[in-house]
Amino acid sequence: MPTRKLIAEVVGTFFLVFFGVGVATLSFGFDLTGPSVSAGVVATALTFGLVLLALAYALGPISGCHVNPAVTMGFLVSGRLSFNDAVGYWVAQFVGGIGGALALWGVVSGSPVYSRSKVGLGADGFGNRSMIHLDATGAFVAEGILTLLFVFVVLAATSKLAAPGFGGLAIGLALTVVHLIGIPLTGTSVNPARSLGPAIIVGHSALSQLWLFIVAPLVGGAVAALLYKYFFAEEKAVPVAA
Repeated sequence: MPTRKLIAEVVGTFFLVFFGVGVATLSFGFDLTGPSVSAGVVATALTFGLVLLALAYALGPISGCHVNPAVTMGFLVSGRLSFNDAVGYWVAQFVGGIGGALALWGVVSGSPVYSRSKVGLGADGFGNRSMIHLDATGAFVAEGILTLLFVFVVLAATSKLAAPGFGGLAIGLALTVVHLIGIPLTGTSVNPARSLGPAIIVGHSALSQLWLFIVAPLVGGAVAALLYKYFFAEEKAVPVAA
């Protein structure tokens, strides 16, 4: 696999985490949206969606712009990516996610009111770490369904039958939608690389709950691939990131 594809995945995941998790941290950690939870949810959802939309057009021609291990899982299970290439993508995405979180932490820790225990870093969570105190079972199901929708849209929007030129728009909007409902539930992962970096930095319960935000999105991505293969059974998909 060309090195530039892996570097593109590192860079893309870095930017997704830095900007998306950054807005989440400012909105909910620093309470910059005040008493309006809805304002923070909308701001964070739009940031994740718009950043991915931009990255899809900028990096899509290079690596396919997965920037998400669950998306790579979908491409692997659907037969559009080899196992060896998938492993390379996963490593690059986790490196980018950790790098984005570290860079964000380096910036916000310059504030005199910042602390990892009180402000955090936009880490996902369930139970007491969920806005509605969603339990582990509900969080797993929610993350699985949200990832299923998102990865299915990615696979369908990049298929041979999709309208040319509109894939990035569909993908960005899908990520925005899943965040609108997912943030009050779990903070919204649908992306293990997005969850890993903040959890490592925040530690404690965020780190102990990390398993769910790795396993559930990967399961959702695999199921999305099966759904894609069912609906697009007659299509010989173009290997976007092989």
